[in-house]
Amino acid sequence: MKKIYLAFLWHQHQPMYKNPSTNVYELPWVRLHATKDYYDMVAILDDYPNIKSNFNLVPSLLVQLDEYAKGLAKDKFLELTLKSADELTNDEKVFILLNFFMANWDNMIFPYNRYLQLLEKRGRQTNEAEIRKTLNYFKVEDFRDLQVWFNLTWMDPYWRKTDEFIDGLYNKGRDFTEDEKNELVRKQLEICGKIVQKHKEAQDRGQIEVSITPFYHPILPLLCDTNAAHQATPNMALPAKRFSHTEDAVWQINKAVKYYEEVFGHKPKGMWPSEGSISNEAASLIADAGIKWTATDEAILFGAKDGVSDRRALFRPFNLRVGGSSLNMLFRDHGLSDSIGFVYSRWDSEDAVNDFINKIKNIGNFVGNSYDAPLISVILDGENCWEYYKNDGWDFLTKLYEKLSADNSIETVRISDYLEKFPPKNTITNLTAGSWINGNFGVWIGHPEDNASWDYLTMTRDFLTDFIEKNPALKDSQQEKEAWENLYAAEGSDWNWWYGDDHSSGNDAAFDYIYRQHLIKVYECIGQRPPDILYKSIKNAPKKYNVFKPTSFINPVIDGKVTSFFEWKNAGFYEVGHSGGSMHQVSTALKSFHYGFNMDNFYVRFDLSGDITMKSLEELTFYIIFLNPLKCKIAIKFSSEGNVVKFTLKTDFSEKALDVSNVSFSKIIEAAIPFKDLEFPQNYENVEFTVSVDKNDLEIERWPYQSTIVFAKPSEKFNFLSWTV
Repeated sequence: MKKIYLAFLWHQHQPMYKNPSTNVYELPWVRLHATKDYYDMVAILDDYPNIKSNFNLVPSLLVQLDEYAKGLAKDKFLELTLKSADELTNDEKVFILLNFFMANWDNMIFPYNRYLQLLEKRGRQTNEAEIRKTLNYFKVEDFRDLQVWFNLTWMDPYWRKTDEFIDGLYNKGRDFTEDEKNELVRKQLEICGKIVQKHKEAQDRGQIEVSITPFYHPILPLLCDTNAAHQATPNMALPAKRFSHTEDAVWQINKAVKYYEEVFGHKPKGMWPSEGSISNEAASLIADAGIKWTATDEAILFGAKDGVSDRRALFRPFNLRVGGSSLNMLFRDHGLSDSIGFVYSRWDSEDAVNDFINKIKNIGNFVGNSYDAPLISVILDGENCWEYYKNDGWDFLTKLYEKLSADNSIETVRISDYLEKFPPKNTITNLTAGSWINGNFGVWIGHPEDNASWDYLTMTRDFLTDFIEKNPALKDSQQEKEAWENLYAAEGSDWNWWYGDDHSSGNDAAFDYIYRQHLIKVYECIGQRPPDILYKSIKNAPKKYNVFKPTSFINPVIDGKVTSFFEWKNAGFYEVGHSGGSMHQVSTALKSFHYGFNMDNFYVRFDLSGDITMKSLEELTFYIIFLNPLKCKIAIKFSSEGNVVKFTLKTDFSEKALDVSNVSFSKIIEAAIPFKDLEFPQNYENVEFTVSVDKNDLEIERWPYQSTIVFAKPSEKFNFLSWTV
């Protein structure tokens, strides 16, 4: 097998969180990811000099890091961390109790006894009214410890290894002092100031390449023309008024290139377009800015109008020629990238690394002699996935880099180095506009909320240009420059990430608010009254659209088919595929599942995604995992012929076979589990469960995402008041 070249590209990004009206940062994620991800992702390479890598830094992130490092950035979370615990008002205490547990509980709270104790004291399911009732139970030292732990848990294990003070706080665990808290914050801000320099050092010694993204992380093809969305989704509903401002895309690109040159001392060679969003026009603009290479998802390659269909073509660079411009292009391996982003966090790190390397070598065998220097591009967020890994991904990355360093058949590369050595031999000339998510723009346009945000952007931009034209004295003034800066900030992709039904978080309202504040500020900069509509939220009240609770007992026929419309009509329902956060998982084994019960049985139905074939079915095991009132799990597995291979109930102490007549697969998977087989204690009140899917004995997905489903013990009264998710 010939040598395989492997390009990692870690995309580091945060939107502009600063409220332009108050200059206060509405959310703390720049500061917290700085200490958990941005520095250590590069620093870990110090121990692996043979590993080459690529990092993409978004200017809107770098600007904010610089402001934190200089002490210019303030956020409410930071202010309430620094405030002496014995001076907190009741409202501030409520804010802390509501917000200072924003972390992955499994990996960032549960391992630490004191932090977990504070969470249990507050309650895992709570609201502001309940918190106010419990304030008297929290002592001053509780709040001080919580102030410290919220910031401490966002410190990467790297800092425990290299900083005696931070390691000492972890070891101490509780009863922190005000001085210790203040010193922790000081170190946070110090780290913010080291991140760019660390990247510069690694790039200067030839170990990494730093690429760039358009300044405020906009979706370039949609800035050029919102009608570009119809190329991949012809029937998509678009905003009322077409947005078509190529000049804005040019500004975003050129501003980023200029900023990069100021920071790193030379022009960037590469650009990762926001969300891998690309079109012929956007690619031409990137090339015109002097950029040598860009990258996007494999869906764009295989959806190109040139008709590339051979999957082996994914593992080579292309030269894109559009509008007289030429640009080198790479296409990410979607499956490999998503394995790191969504799958391996649930695996043993050794198994995950072995699986990843085996996949690399299988690709090498698959490519064969079709290309002399096969290149595999693994591109994903370099920040958001690690909180789902134990030890912040440190175990996975160290094992991965160790094995890659020792494997002579795989060479990690800086993208520009590879392209210089192996220039593209293949040409592509006509892309279908799209992004790394499903090859289209459905996350950012098409939903009524998304379209409303585009309409507000168009309204504001049109007003600004008309007003400047009618008031030429403002031309080139500071007021005009500030107005345009806020307009460009509003063009960032992150605001629309949270509009619509694609994603949701505990901060949806904040993103909506910041977006509208940027538009409001445009009017204020030029002394005009903003339209009243901009003061009204675009984001509707959050709804758990993909979760529905049971409404009455069910009695389905267990035959693997929807025997009648009514047999599952009153069941609970969960639609998978919307992970709910800043990550987006595209491929899943499950499309949805139903659940319900009567007094005797618990029922579950799995609807499979269209990607699952009968052949691939035999690699999968489906689990119903009960967490309360007894820890146990049901395993369901079928052969490729649809025969039952496994239907068992396993606890920590035993495993028993269940009646195979109670499980079936034809069009869907249906199963009945008698409550008597579950052996729940007599006095239980609630049942809590989740479902997961294993592939070849390794977990690939779990639903609900970072949560569980809870329902009350079945009774003749069928009272679901305690149901939650």
